[in-house]
Amino acid sequence: MADAADRRHMARAIELAWRGLGTTDPNPRVGCVLVRDGAVVGEGWHVRAGGPHAEVEALGRAGAGARGATAYVSLEPCCHHGRTPPCTDALVAAGVARVVYGCDDPNPRVGGGGAARLRAAGIAVEGGVLEGEARSVNQGFIARMARGRPWLRVKVAASLDGRTALADGQSRWITGPAARRDVQRLRARSSAIVTGVGTVLADDPELTVRDEPSGAVRPPVRIVLDSGLRMPATARLLAAPGPVVVLEVAGDATRRAALAAAGADVRRVAAEAGRVAPAALVDVLRDLECNEVLVEAGPAVNGALLAAGLVDEIVTYQAAHVLGHTALPMFTLPPLAAMAARPEFELADARRVGADLRLTYRAKGN
Repeated sequence: MADAADRRHMARAIELAWRGLGTTDPNPRVGCVLVRDGAVVGEGWHVRAGGPHAEVEALGRAGAGARGATAYVSLEPCCHHGRTPPCTDALVAAGVARVVYGCDDPNPRVGGGGAARLRAAGIAVEGGVLEGEARSVNQGFIARMARGRPWLRVKVAASLDGRTALADGQSRWITGPAARRDVQRLRARSSAIVTGVGTVLADDPELTVRDEPSGAVRPPVRIVLDSGLRMPATARLLAAPGPVVVLEVAGDATRRAALAAAGADVRRVAAEAGRVAPAALVDVLRDLECNEVLVEAGPAVNGALLAAGLVDEIVTYQAAHVLGHTALPMFTLPPLAAMAARPEFELADARRVGADLRLTYRAKGN
């Protein structure tokens, strides 16, 4: 049974796992700590997809010190061949005596097989230590593996009365510089950023990750929902680094060619009410192996995703001013027939960011 030392070392493994925040996609973020006779002999984390896993990094640093040690791993060690060999084999070969892990690996290719492989080799195994904290590191990976779609987070900057832009679309700047810097953290951890063509036409954003050291973050895929291909080939996000995918349902061939020439991956997908169907977006996100997705869009896109039951989390940056009833709302939704039909969320976190308030809500049941 886990004791205080086990929890302390697992907390360190989880801390190390967070270091892979913007670089491991589509793999999970994992940290590992090796301890022998009460002393840490090696640490490691998964730095980027295709590179050594956390266990291999820690074993390399420990060398001969790994024999007889306890390995603390934030996620159940893998037992299958992917881009790299199984971590279970590396742990067995190194002679570790015990493995403690945070949460089960939801990948069907693992699914308890990692722990079983270690036990079969005579290694003592204990799972579920700081499980909640371990799962939080990989909520997107777990969601994709368990239900076949990523964790979808909607970011909204709003006034006290829940308005996101003036009636003519002006929205710069609703929140202050500290809140805008904080959004970069959300972008950095995301596999993809989704927006609508209306936002592109109104703001001409780049939707890139700023304020991060070069190479510290894998550029998220920018996905534009543009049913009629209204986005100009001169849009700033096409000139910014990182891939751009444009989803359309009835675009003109000439416009399609112009966007492709500017570097966009233009895909025709299924329509719903004349717009990109939410289910079609999910199919694309699945195809791209996205774990966490950030939506930075207007009320129409936000509302369509919410109505489709796809929103897992809403992060609202609330500014201390009022825009009035003619300004644009957070979500455009069809009228509700009854209060029981309303989408419900739970407040998960509230904190001040500069002059603004950041409120994080999670869909009930997540």
